[in-house]
Amino acid sequence: MTATTWNETPVAVRTDAAELRRTEIGGDLSVALIRLAKGADMGPALKGLPDDMCPCPHWGYMIEGRLKLRTGTGPEAYETYERGQAFYWPPGHVPEALEDCQFVDFSPTKDFDRVIGHINSQG
Repeated sequence: MTATTWNETPVAVRTDAAELRRTEIGGDLSVALIRLAKGADMGPALKGLPDDMCPCPHWGYMIEGRLKLRTGTGPEAYETYERGQAFYWPPGHVPEALEDCQFVDFSPTKDFDRVIGHINSQG
């Protein structure tokens, strides 16, 4: 598959505050179409992963909203991303939605599948 839409992409994670749809897009990469409701904090779902953070790299584009990406501990250990920005998130991060967010994300399939499996095992 070389292209997909929201409706064509299978749901990988769905909660009251988040929906993540993921499919392989080519080679060893997957594309995820993600919606997070304002206040959604992925921290609890990532507990138990290395440093309780996502160990997978992501490249993407913020379609709407604004989110804070925690990258460590302390008041300055975060970055903010907003509508219209392309991004790279290295391993070691935790997203938290400051507003309703929608973004597209490209990630190594094996790494992302491990994270998705962990999140789904938390429920």
